[in-house]
Amino acid sequence: MLTFTIRRIIGMIPILFIISILSFLFVHLSPGDPVRIMYGAEISQAAYESLKEKMGLNDPLYIQYGRYMNDILVHGDFGVSYRTKTGVSDEIMRRFGYTLVLTFVSMIWAIVIGIVVGIISATKRNSLLDRAGMISTVTAISVPEFWLGIMLMQIFAVQLGWFPTSGTGTIGHLILPSITLGFGVAAIIARFTRSSLLEVLNEDFVRTARAKGQKESFIVWVHVLRNALIPVVTMTGLQFGFLLGGSVVVEQVFSWPGLGSYLIDSILSRDYPVTQALIFLFSIQFLVVNLLVDLSYGLLNPQIRLK
Repeated sequence: MLTFTIRRIIGMIPILFIISILSFLFVHLSPGDPVRIMYGAEISQAAYESLKEKMGLNDPLYIQYGRYMNDILVHGDFGVSYRTKTGVSDEIMRRFGYTLVLTFVSMIWAIVIGIVVGIISATKRNSLLDRAGMISTVTAISVPEFWLGIMLMQIFAVQLGWFPTSGTGTIGHLILPSITLGFGVAAIIARFTRSSLLEVLNEDFVRTARAKGQKESFIVWVHVLRNALIPVVTMTGLQFGFLLGGSVVVEQVFSWPGLGSYLIDSILSRDYPVTQALIFLFSIQFLVVNLLVDLSYGLLNPQIRLK
C-alpha cells in the first residue's frame, strides 16, 4: 500500500502542473481588467498605467506565470490579493475551516440517509417503499441548490424563526446550509446503494447463505453490504471532492464565509492571485480525496490488493 501511495502522489505532480497552467491562462485571458474594476473608470490614465506596472500586469504572461510558480514553490504562498492587499494563503487558511466543516457535516447526514434509503429500497424491491424512495431521490437530484436554500430559509428561518437566515457562529447556522448542500448527494448515494445492493443480492454466496437459513437482515448487513459498498465509496468520495470545491452557491445563499464565497468575490473583482490559488487548491483537494477513496478499498475488502 505504501508503494501504491507514493506512486499516486508522484503521479499527481504532472497533473497539478498542467492544472496550474490552465488555471493561470483561464484567469488571465478572461475578459475584465482588475485595475478598472477596483478603481473604476474615473481613474487617470497615468495612475492606471502605474498600477498595472506595480501589479506586474504589463509583463508577458510567461513571466507572470513564472512569478506565480516561484511564489508557490519557493516562498510557499499564493501571493497577495489585489483587492484586500492581504496574503492569499492566510485568507484561505482562515476560510478553509468553514468550508470543511460545512462539507463534512453535509456528507455525514447525506451518507447515513442515502445508505439507509438505498438499503430499504433494495431489500423491498418494487414495493411501495421502494417506489417512494426512488421518486424522492429523482426529485432531490432535480432540485436546484439555490432554490432549495431560499425555500428552507423562507420556511424555517423567516416564517418559523427556528434557525438564523445567514452567517456563522452556532450549530443553528450550520443546519440549513448543510441540508441544502447534502440534499442532492443523499439522493445520489441512495440510488447507487440500491443499484449496488441489488447486484450483490443476486450473487451465488447470497443464495447459499439463504439456503443455510441465515436471517435476511444478517445476510444484508454482514455479507452483502461490505461487497456492495465499494462503488458507493467511490461515488461518495467523488461527491465529497465536488462539495469541497462546489459549495459556491450554498455559501452565497447563506452568506457562509468559506472558500466558495471567496472564489465568487475574487472572480467578480478579477483578483487573479486569489482565483488562481483557489482553483489550484480545489484541484489538490479532489486528487487527495480520490487517493483516500482508493486506499479505503483495502479496508472494505481485504482481498483487494493495491499495487
